[in-house]
Amino acid sequence: QVQPVESGGGLVQAGGSLRLSCAASGRTFSRYMGWFRQAPGKEREFVAGIDWSGGNTDYADSVKGRFTISRDNAKNTVFLQMNNLKPEDTADYYCAASLRIGARSQSEYYNWGQGTQVTDSS
Repeated sequence: QVQPVESGGGLVQAGGSLRLSCAASGRTFSRYMGWFRQAPGKEREFVAGIDWSGGNTDYADSVKGRFTISRDNAKNTVFLQMNNLKPEDTADYYCAASLRIGARSQSEYYNWGQGTQVTDSS
């Protein structure tokens, strides 16, 4: 399968914003899509998920109210708008697909991208 391609990462000061993108192939994109992140020395953790319609979204408590997941089905792309970034948001961010709506465990996801790095520049 073709891997998703993440982009949009970079250096950002605390309080700043970034928008990440995940471009996926049609077969992958039709599934429930999720964003995960992995900070240095830590386990990969769930950040946000979204179903095909965009009407069912889920967020980790640590990002709720600051991050917004969305998708453009015409462009096979999922986005993660990150506002009010904090130093603890520094991580590599990945997107992947799942067969189960509401999945939060990385074991339920497949076809992972290579990731995009978000770094606090404060």
